[in-house]
Order: sequence, then C-alpha cells, then structure tokens
Amino acid sequence: MSQTSFADDDMPASKDVLLVGLGAVGAMYSLILKKSGQASVTVVARSNYDAVSKNGMRFKSRKYGDIEGWKPDRLFAKLEHALDRPYSHVVVTTKAIPELTRTPDLLAPLLAPPYASKHRQPTYVLMQNGLGVERDLYNALKKLNAAEEPRIISTAVWIGTTLLAPDVCEHNDFDRVQMGVYRPTTTQTTNTPEEEALLREFEGMLTAGGSDATVYPEIQRVKFAKNFWSCILGASAALARSPLQTIFRPPHMDPGASGVAPPAPAPAPTDATASQQATADIPYRSPAIRDATIPLLHDALAEMHALGSVLFPATADGPGLEPDLALRTLRNTARLHCVPEASHRPSMLVDVEAGRPMELDVVMGEVVRLARANGVPIPRIETIYALLLVVQDQLLRGQRRAS
Repeated sequence: MSQTSFADDDMPASKDVLLVGLGAVGAMYSLILKKSGQASVTVVARSNYDAVSKNGMRFKSRKYGDIEGWKPDRLFAKLEHALDRPYSHVVVTTKAIPELTRTPDLLAPLLAPPYASKHRQPTYVLMQNGLGVERDLYNALKKLNAAEEPRIISTAVWIGTTLLAPDVCEHNDFDRVQMGVYRPTTTQTTNTPEEEALLREFEGMLTAGGSDATVYPEIQRVKFAKNFWSCILGASAALARSPLQTIFRPPHMDPGASGVAPPAPAPAPTDATASQQATADIPYRSPAIRDATIPLLHDALAEMHALGSVLFPATADGPGLEPDLALRTLRNTARLHCVPEASHRPSMLVDVEAGRPMELDVVMGEVVRLARANGVPIPRIETIYALLLVVQDQLLRGQRRAS
C-alpha cells in the first residue's frame, strides 16, 4: 500500500475530510482545508503521488505565500488505500471527463461493500467545472439508499491556479467558491434548515482556511452563469489554439511594446450589425477580429443567455439571469486579457496543448443537450462544439494509446 502519513503538534481536527485529485485546484483546497484547523485532510493523489510524497508540494501563491514541502495529514496513491475510516466530507477536484471516467466509477470503493455497509455516506463536495456533473453520483447514492436524500454540495469555483510541475502549484491572489445543495430539480429556490446547516459547515471550513465562500439557495443557475465563460470563451481559445490575449490585446499593449497607441485603425463598417455595434467599445487585436470574431463571441454568449432564461426564469422567489450577463462577461474578459501582464490560458486550451482530453462534454455537450430538450436554437455554440468534438476525439485516442 502506498501511503504517507504526517503528524503534527496540533490538536486533533474535528472533521475527517478526504480530497480526491491533487491537481492545481485540489492542491489549493487541500491547503485551505488544512489551514482551517477544522479538518484532518487525507488526499488521494493519483498521478503525482511519488513526487508529492517525496518532496511535498511547493506553493507559489501571491495570497498564501511561498510554501515549501507542504503535505496533507495523509497521502495515498489510490482511493482503495484510504478506506480505513469514515469521512465527514469527500471533496472531488478531478476534472469531469465522462468519456474517460464517471464520478461513481471514480468513487466506487466508497459506494460499495464493505465500506458502504460499514460507514454512513459522507457529504460529497464536487469542485468541478461544467453542468450536470452531480447527476451520476446522485443517482448512484439513491440506488445505494433510496430512503436517504444524498448530501451533495455543488460548487462554482473561481481560482487562478496551475501546476508548474507535479509538486509545484502556482496561485494568484484569488480563490472563491459559490456553493449550494444539489437537487435534481431547479424549482426549489430556498434551502431547508438542514441544507443550510450542511452548507454553512463547509463554508466555515473554507473561510477559516482563508478562502472566500458564498452559500446560495439554488446553485445550478450560478453554475450556468459561470459556464458562460467556459462554454464560449474557454472553448473558443481551445478551438483557435490561442489564448484570449490574441483576441483582445491590441498590439501596442503587448509585453515589451511601446504602449503608445498606433494610428487609428480602419473605421468600423458603415453597415455594422447590431452585434458589431454592441461590442464597438471592446479592445481588439485587429480590425478583422473586431468586425468578425468578437461579434461572434457576443452572439454565442447571447445564445447561452437565451437558454438560461428558459431554464432559470424569474420567479417570486428570485430573479432569473442578469439581463446584461452576456455582454458583461465579454467586456470583463476583454478588460482582463488586454493588458500587458495578462498571461492566463483557459484550462481547455491548456489541455489541448498538453494533449489531454478536455472537459468538453460537461462544459458544452450538456448545454447542447439542454438546448435541444427545451427547443432553444444555439447554432453558434453547436458549431464550436461540433468542431471541438474532432479535437476531443484525437485527444481521447492519444490518452487511450498512452494507457
């Protein structure tokens, strides 16, 4: 059994938390949970166990500092090795790629005897991108115990972090979690007292560890709003195989450039479309990108908004999606990526460049399925998705050959 255990002089923590997946997000939240002082943290590191077991994890964070040789309370190479105790929470931070592994298969040792017959099922916290990532686990837990409602916390995670090496995690100064109880329907828009207590418990761990966390009464509309960015902007960067700076950063703002604006470019078309007019104030790389690419992104985001307005209409209990969400998403993205110091690369682009499968099904495939089920036309999103399916097929073939 591959195991490393680390003792410290602190008093025993009140919760046993199991975190599955020590990528960049998993590394940061294992650090945050440990910093809270409220949890003993066991981590399953499937691909980087050897490096982290030997060296610990180095964090290079503008928020939490430069930390050398950090290790959780316990570290395992496989989930099967961590079944010696019950856990209050199981936090899943792996990427959701159902073409490779579905969540119930990933967590199978927890969902089957002897573990499932000996211990009550924990609260599961899914810190994963995309839509519908909770459904398979919910159904598996209901099959395991139909009389008990599964305790699943769904999240929208906003964080700037990446692994520079298997044991080196870089993080900027920002991490935020929006969380709510997963329900198979979105019609309930208030938390019961039990659900509120469940959420506040985990929120308390994150905030005590230094992170920002917010509880919501209905999380799926929050996740849908976050998916605007991944589904359109992250996916377009992956399809173009170029970071978003190549769309929004004017040449005079490139690192090392003079910073002095060049002569005014060609004027906008006299017969500008409504989308060209709506995006006229957004910074751009070239006049052609201004006239074609940015309006396309605007229209694809508008398709997302049209679908979201059907899925999450305003009710007496709360508003629907903000009416300016599409254009605001585009403007905020341009603002962050047009400056010389911008270096962010969307995770889908990073996966393509590294030859890894993308989270395409949960980020885009679920959007396409929802649109078709609800009769909402999304031709631009379907086009981006159809082309990325070709890229994904090659990445999946490469992954299977490698394994």
